[in-house]
Amino acid sequence: MIRLPIMFQEIETGRLILRDLGPADAEVVTHYRADPEVSRYQSWEPDSVQKLRSYIAELAARDPGTPGAWYQIGIALRSGGELVGDCGIRILNHARQAEIGITVAPAFQRRAYASEALRAMLDYVFVKLRKHRISASVDPRNAASIRLMQSLGFRQEAHLIESLWFKGQWVDDIIFAMLAKEWTPAEASLTPAAARHSDPDARRATPEHTRPTPPQPLTRPSPVPRKAN
Repeated sequence: MIRLPIMFQEIETGRLILRDLGPADAEVVTHYRADPEVSRYQSWEPDSVQKLRSYIAELAARDPGTPGAWYQIGIALRSGGELVGDCGIRILNHARQAEIGITVAPAFQRRAYASEALRAMLDYVFVKLRKHRISASVDPRNAASIRLMQSLGFRQEAHLIESLWFKGQWVDDIIFAMLAKEWTPAEASLTPAAARHSDPDARRATPEHTRPTPPQPLTRPSPVPRKAN
């Protein structure tokens, strides 16, 4: 039986639109990913705007459910359409499992956009793509991202000691994970436009509302295998 490609469709939440990245986004993404506070925990740092445009063009023909490669998705404001970050999903070689990550531009942090976008992505991966397990890799120094994962209900499954060669040094790696049966889908997050009637101010508070310092992006998700860095 031939499996037809599944193209990514926009997802709306109370305040955000998760959409495919376009060529016009390349300059914005390159700019915020070059910020030291963002790149500190990230393995993917685009070399140039042009190379990122080429990568975005490749994504246009890619099925987000294809195992192996990262599929990067833009996070934009529903009000005005401004790009505020990006999130990535990677289907592992065992096709019922996936890895996720997220980056929010510094100018838009501390507004709970990361948790709102990730809730929608968890719905997408568990419900639309029908995956069994989602994991995330977090640098143990990245306390804000650890709190974010905990607030979403992820379980810490491992703390690996100096298991990853990262930016010229051996670093620890914390693995968080969740099973499909442990996730309760968010209201209308998979139905475009249906979330327009939801009240974003009524959403449960996350560490991004309360933490004393700006949140850091999740660690090391990238459109290339992270261990290659």
